[in-house]
Amino acid sequence: MLELIKKNKGILLITIFAIIFRLICINKQDGLWNDEYVSWMIAATPFSDGFFNAVKSQCHMPFYYLYLKFFMMIFGQSDLLLRLTSTLTGILSVIVMYYVGKEKDKKNGLFCAAATAISSFLIYYSQEVRLYSVLFFFSALALLFSIKCIKNPCKKNFSLLGINSFLVLFTHTIGFVYIFFNLLFISINLYKNYKKKIVTIWTSLCIGGAVLLPLIWKIFTTESFSQWWGKFYLSRIGYLLTDYFSPILTNLTNAPETFRTDILFIICAIIPTVIACYGILKSLKSNRLNQGLFATTIATIIVLSIASLMGKLVFITKYSIEIYPTLIFLACYGIGEIDNRIIKKSLICTYCLISITYLIFSPISAPKIRRAEGHKIMTDILQRMSPKKDDIILLEYYPQNRFEKYFDFSDYKTISINKGNFPEYLSENTDYNTAYKNGKNIYKNMLLRKSPNYHFINKLKTEILNQMTLNQSVIMVTLDTVSFHPPEEVISIVKDQEIYKKEPLLFLLFSYIKEDSFNILANNLAITRIEKKGNWTIIKFTKVKK
Repeated sequence: MLELIKKNKGILLITIFAIIFRLICINKQDGLWNDEYVSWMIAATPFSDGFFNAVKSQCHMPFYYLYLKFFMMIFGQSDLLLRLTSTLTGILSVIVMYYVGKEKDKKNGLFCAAATAISSFLIYYSQEVRLYSVLFFFSALALLFSIKCIKNPCKKNFSLLGINSFLVLFTHTIGFVYIFFNLLFISINLYKNYKKKIVTIWTSLCIGGAVLLPLIWKIFTTESFSQWWGKFYLSRIGYLLTDYFSPILTNLTNAPETFRTDILFIICAIIPTVIACYGILKSLKSNRLNQGLFATTIATIIVLSIASLMGKLVFITKYSIEIYPTLIFLACYGIGEIDNRIIKKSLICTYCLISITYLIFSPISAPKIRRAEGHKIMTDILQRMSPKKDDIILLEYYPQNRFEKYFDFSDYKTISINKGNFPEYLSENTDYNTAYKNGKNIYKNMLLRKSPNYHFINKLKTEILNQMTLNQSVIMVTLDTVSFHPPEEVISIVKDQEIYKKEPLLFLLFSYIKEDSFNILANNLAITRIEKKGNWTIIKFTKVKK
């Protein structure tokens, strides 16, 4: 045993560091934020009571929800447990990347494992109740067996490549982009001598894809205002690289339009990214395998960029996580090829020092980033509002079921103006599908505030104001990250046709709903308490006179 430990002390030590970084601050006090909450809600849905219908309502494939459900059935449903399921695959990924790098040599295996262990991007998603830690794990395995197939095209390696490629597809809806180009690369290299095996892999994946086709079709044809809400900028490609190779995470949800050039970003983001990119470029020199792997990543990025430009998806770093194991492998491979030992060690030390120092000391490093949209933030404030039995809770943007893990609504009357039902509050005879297809035309005059929206006013009067008795309260809950436009800004956006065309309608509508519901309630009731925390604002109005 001691001999085994001594022989593998390098990867054991790296794995221990990976565990430590992934357990720091893992018990998030803010609770699950929306995407995490959806993961839990779907996994908690019984198979016999709509599990697969719940999966179809989202934009990702079922594997992760099944994975989460398995652990929940055994260990329970606490937030900590849910996060640890991602930590598990995050740690296993470090070991898999060791074996990926070891396809070159043991030293490169340790480089790849270390880069994975200190990756801020992977640490963040090792603490997130989402599919991306699991997806990286399968992508790393797919890369491992891709390399093995090129080097040793045996039945075992082809089978394991096929299995892990299918698991990527069964986890991530747009994973087919990477899998297609990866198998194309392998086919080009091996088709001449291993035609039957290549045809078998493609056939197997096509059969698997055909089985999943009804689910894929449902996911891609589901109409959702909030599914594709961002705009494409060239800066996003730069942020993809800095997210992957630096400790500063910028494109987790929506990156800035321009690339940052402040001194902190230059030191902590650009320097380690340049080191990694130098390694990638060096790894391509006279190496056909690496060139093919790199071509796969470039082709994937190009397709995702085109899809983003067409408005079909948002170009954020996590959606391309399938290419990340390859980029780590190439970066470490290239740095390991540097002949000058002083330069090589200097680059490795600089990269590691910047990453680890930021992880430990920055208050906004990957394990310390707060979930400002955490739903427990809202429910904790709601508790502090001391609602009385039969008080009214007005939820804007999310329905009631997005908070029931943390709050019991049974004693209160709850009204929700949310992503699914807002058309019935904003205008007569407009259903969700009509609003989805033609909302920018339907709501243009309303957003320009050419006249009061009497339909909305009457709705709030009927459902809230006319129902209230003396000393009864209504508590209005708003999510600031979807209702951040002040009225004059909304008008300015709508007046500019080009800007209006690009701006997500949902942000404009919920900014309008927030402003007008506040004014209607404030004109009829007394404001008795306001509290703001994270991305939530909660206002308590009380009826103090008849």
